[in-house]
Amino acid sequence: MPDRFSYQELFAAGVPETPPGKTRHARYDFAVAYPNPDTLPLDGLADAVRSVLSREGRDLAYYTDPGGYPELRRLVAERLARSRNMTVDPDGGLVLTGGSGEAISMVIQALTDPGDTVLTEEFLYLGTLRSLHRYQANVVGVKCDESGIIPEELDSTIQRLKAEGRRVKYLYTIPTFQNPLGWTMTLERRRQTLEITRRHGVPVFEDDCYIDLRFEGEDVVSFHSLDDTGQVIYVGSFSKTIAPGMRMGYLAAPPEVISRAWAFKMGGAVNHFAALTIAEYVKHGGLEQHVQEQNESLRVKRDAMLASLGENFGNAATWTRPEGGLYIWLTLPEGANLEAIQEQAFQEGVGYYSGTQFSPDGRGQNSARLCFGYPTPEENYQGIAELAQILERHGVIN
Repeated sequence: MPDRFSYQELFAAGVPETPPGKTRHARYDFAVAYPNPDTLPLDGLADAVRSVLSREGRDLAYYTDPGGYPELRRLVAERLARSRNMTVDPDGGLVLTGGSGEAISMVIQALTDPGDTVLTEEFLYLGTLRSLHRYQANVVGVKCDESGIIPEELDSTIQRLKAEGRRVKYLYTIPTFQNPLGWTMTLERRRQTLEITRRHGVPVFEDDCYIDLRFEGEDVVSFHSLDDTGQVIYVGSFSKTIAPGMRMGYLAAPPEVISRAWAFKMGGAVNHFAALTIAEYVKHGGLEQHVQEQNESLRVKRDAMLASLGENFGNAATWTRPEGGLYIWLTLPEGANLEAIQEQAFQEGVGYYSGTQFSPDGRGQNSARLCFGYPTPEENYQGIAELAQILERHGVIN
């Protein structure tokens, strides 16, 4: 029998070994970042499918516009103008992507050479962190507080990096309901951040995929709407408002960025069936009603988790109180190690991600991201109580 063929010497340099694995769920799952299946707008989507296929279903016989279904691009541009005060050209400045993740990856590849320095919040969405590491970026986190990136820290960080001979390529930020920290950057901080980055010639890469999930407080305008120079690249998504499984996002950027990022678009245009369905659903007003109902559900879930944190952790920890989104950031005193106990906690029934998984430099052992969107309010309440008991049993908290 011949020896098994070996690919060991053929893999591209820098490609990590990452087998797909299986998705695991704890009894109380605060690790997953998607909505409860019971809140998906299945009836509305079913109606949209029937309606649009009877009218345009024959278009599925061929590949659509490379930038994605033009009608959905138009609807996205109109919605951004109405809700975010953004002026976006649906033909030259907007493309549909396979979720916001593909858009983020496209921009990272278009702007990042190995060794380039990219600024982020001190903790950031782990999907983006993995992509930045995959393309060998030097990721530098900037210190934040409950109002977002601290302007003085941003300015001093850029100056320090310049003094070291490092050029900062761009700042990646999730300014609204930040993943994983949960806060929303204030308007004043956004203006200061834009002024600092503009002074240093650094573009802002704004990830706004949680903007629709506000259930308390007032919206804060986007970086994109504050800029009239083309300095801001913007990413949004339907994943958190309709369904992650639809895999539909969008990239709004200057044409020269779109044309470079397009070189890294996987498989041509987005799924036309999904685009047709979403466009029909949005066109007939289903999305706005669904967002309102979903956000009320999220508010109840957040409140249940906050109440349980107060009752079960008391002064043993601190945590954020987000006005929207899906995440609460839990912080224990220095020395507590939530990373070391993460797998044990999962085996005992509570899933979460420790802070180290969101850190460019491996900090955050005493922190954890808790997602309240998937479990029921009762599960959020009971699961936090169970988490406190697990941490007490293993001596993490007293």
